[in-house]
Parts: sequence; C-alpha cells; structure tokens
Amino acid sequence: MIKEDIIIIGAGPCGLSAAIACQEAGFSPLVIEKGNIVNAIYRYPTHQTFFSTSEKLEIGDVAFVTEERKPKRNQALVYYRDVVKRKKIRVQSYEEVKLVTKQDDSEFHVSTSKREYVCQKLIIATGYYDSPNKMNIPGEDKEHVHHYFKEAHPYFDLDVVVIGGKNSAVDAALELEKAGARVCALYRGSEYSTSVKPWILPEYESLVRNEKINLHFNAEVKEITDHEVLYTIGDEVYSVKADAVFAMTGYHPDHSFLRKIGVEVEAGSGRPALDPETMETNVEGVYIAGVIAAGNNANEIFIENGRHHGPLIAEDLKKKFST
Repeated sequence: MIKEDIIIIGAGPCGLSAAIACQEAGFSPLVIEKGNIVNAIYRYPTHQTFFSTSEKLEIGDVAFVTEERKPKRNQALVYYRDVVKRKKIRVQSYEEVKLVTKQDDSEFHVSTSKREYVCQKLIIATGYYDSPNKMNIPGEDKEHVHHYFKEAHPYFDLDVVVIGGKNSAVDAALELEKAGARVCALYRGSEYSTSVKPWILPEYESLVRNEKINLHFNAEVKEITDHEVLYTIGDEVYSVKADAVFAMTGYHPDHSFLRKIGVEVEAGSGRPALDPETMETNVEGVYIAGVIAAGNNANEIFIENGRHHGPLIAEDLKKKFST
C-alpha cells in the first residue's frame, strides 16, 4: 500500500494546475492519469486551433509563447509537456483509478489498474471528454460510428455523415471535406449555432452554399444502418448514404464515479455539491478542479477559468494540514 498526502485524479490542464498550486503550498501531490498528460487535448483533431489565446491556457506561471494569437493542438501538447518537466510534477500515466473508498480514519483508499494507495486528501480533475452524449438510437454502437474525430485522411472518397452543428461537428466537416470526403451534415437546430468559432463559420457557410457540404437543419437522426443514416425533418423521413458516421453530440461528466465516492450530484444540472471558495465537496477531503465542477453545462468552465481552481484548493489544504 502506497501512502500519499494528496492524490489528484486527472492530468489535464486543470489537474496539472492544481498539482502546481499544491507544490507551491509545500505539498508533493501525486497525479494519476489513465492516459498520458492532457489526454483530452491529445484526442482533439490533429490540426485544431484553440478558441482561447495562448496566455489564457497558461498554468503555473509558465509562459505559453506562440507566433499565432490562437495556438494549435500540437503547440499545446508541447507546452504542457514542458510544464510537467519544468515543474517536476509527479505523474503516474496509463494508470486508471478503479475505485475510491473513504476509510474510518478519514483516509481514502484508491485502487487503480496497477496499485493500491492511501491518501489524506483527494482532488478529482477528470473532466468529461471520455463520456460522449449518446443519441440512444438503433445502430449508434456500430463500428463505423464515432464520437471522436481525429484525422480526415482515412475517409477520402467516402460518404461521411457528421451529426451535430457546434464546433466539434463543424471542425470535423471542414477537415473531411478538405480531405476529399463527401460530407453530409445533420443538425437538429434551425440555424447555424452561435457557439461556432467566428473565424471558421464563414468558410463553413461558403462550403454549404456551394454544395461542397450537404447540410440539413431541423434534422432528427432516427437510425444508423450499415450503409445509411435515417433521419426526419418534420414529418418527412429521409436517408443518406454513410460509409462512416461522426456523432459529434457533446460530452458529459461521469456522475457514477462521483456518487460512488459519496459526492452529492444535483439531478437536473449534474453539478456536484461543493464550496466555490475552496472547491471542497460535501465529502470532507474531496475536492474538484476543472470542467467537471460545471456539471452538464460544458460551456461554463474551460481551461481558462478551471485552471484557477487549483490555488483555491491549495489554500484550503494549507489550512487543513496546519490544524
């Protein structure tokens, strides 16, 4: 059994920011990550550009310098790797936390895919990129249906359906069209989403106008077969050929993991019960950092504001450990 004072679950930017803040407060936290550091950013499309400027993605007072105002995915990966090396953050990568239980003596027993730990305080910074929103329709689990988009090249000269109309869907449609796929986009909204990044919307609109991307508004997807996607617009039923389908329908936090620890989660919003001044949950000694604090509202907390949770947590931990 390995003993630690503080364990952080999740090595995304907000988890790493919390680790740095704890180090600066005099602690030596251990970060456990089921992938490698900033795994969610790694899973972004290869050529994706961030909505935020580079300084808003900085953690640990380490400057993120780029020539362009808005950094790209690969630049962010380099930056966060450099932060981990410079700050000497202790990270156990490719180690998945399976179970957390609170012991009678107020310590936490953390079981992972590789080891057993005991810690006094726990910080959960898992995000929710691993839990896609399902449409709950027939065929959604077929092999050619994906909830993540990485590369467009494998879909050259294929018929591809992109479901959704927000940033991830638009980014995927643009990359696929550029790589020579025949793209049909199905969006249940009645017009272009206001959340689409303003610098890519004109290009998307132009491709739709020029019938390079076949976009249908008010489209409700009903079923995915081996070769088609069936959808309705109003009372009319339509089908479109599909060699591959990208269901870019968003993501949600893993409420079951939080509830197993004893964290109360509001039924409607998915918000965990916590003190916003300290980020401590209703379970004493369990803290939350990053986007998971927003519950189901994926547009409330990003790296830009989630990175500030770490200092709040570290300040409270200093008080707790000194008493």
